[in-house]
Amino acid sequence: MALLVVVICLAIIFDFINGFHDAANSIATVVSTKVLSPLMAVLWAAAFNFLAYFLVKDHKVANTIAKTVHEHFITLNVILAGLIAAITWNLATWWFGIPSSSSHTLIGGFAGAGMTNAIFMHQSAMDAVNIGPVIKIIAFIFLAPVIGSIIGFAINIAILHICKGMRPSKTEKWFKRLQLISSGALSFAHGGNDAQKVMGIIYVALIAGGQLLPNAEMPNWIPLACYSAIAIGTMSGGWKIVKTMGTKITKVTPLEGVSAETAGAITLFVTEHFGIPVSTTHTITGSIIGVGLTKRVSAVRWGVTINLIWAWVITIPISAIIAGIVFVLVKTFLG
Repeated sequence: MALLVVVICLAIIFDFINGFHDAANSIATVVSTKVLSPLMAVLWAAAFNFLAYFLVKDHKVANTIAKTVHEHFITLNVILAGLIAAITWNLATWWFGIPSSSSHTLIGGFAGAGMTNAIFMHQSAMDAVNIGPVIKIIAFIFLAPVIGSIIGFAINIAILHICKGMRPSKTEKWFKRLQLISSGALSFAHGGNDAQKVMGIIYVALIAGGQLLPNAEMPNWIPLACYSAIAIGTMSGGWKIVKTMGTKITKVTPLEGVSAETAGAITLFVTEHFGIPVSTTHTITGSIIGVGLTKRVSAVRWGVTINLIWAWVITIPISAIIAGIVFVLVKTFLG
């Protein structure tokens, strides 16, 4: 029972870290365009993060995360090792200002620990992984930013066409107001998508700990705890990543901020509807790139973008390796 409590506490801590690590996703453009101060921006984002608790009742993303590893290989030690690995990588990337995916580090950690457990059980490591959900998740490492980029490009072109001939001072005033709505929508989608990932982890922990039967209804306190943790984490901010997302990829105006945030929110709403746990970080980065491309190809700082892509690619395998090492240590000392 004590180990189960530790696992649940670590899961909620991860959700808190996810909040401040990913705060930049929804507030970077609104801060860089000076629509809101950093403090007001994080409060605005946190409010919409938590609003998702009342409106998002379908937990398809949580179900996908719960099925990443076959239940035969899931133990509390596996979940503990996965969470420790995910927290470690999240804090490391936050410290260096790298907008990596909290979603993928959690998935990588969970899968890596499960695969190591399979080896301990004298089975193939790949037997532990549920291939269907994992392939879908890996595919959307690349598809989510591409979709966000295409939608961002299309929205920005449409807005530029509609606003052609209008006074720049008038349009900027309106788009600063609209950016409050678009950033709120993105924060709402972020809360609805990312909080579910930890909900899935806590749910399988309760099953592994013997507190729930498989396929039982998810207790109401799990969504409440997860949405609260991610909202409080968002209020803590993540200023190093804000700088990368808001200024280093491309210079963003209020009009472009509306386009990027709207594109990111649409992508997240659609993927959440289909139960696909995509990265909010990847999605908004792709949206910002798409908006930058409407000016010219050179408007996007491709050197920064390529470094971000490398961080995306290595997140799952590194998290899996860390989780495997942690699992061996946990197995050695806890049995």
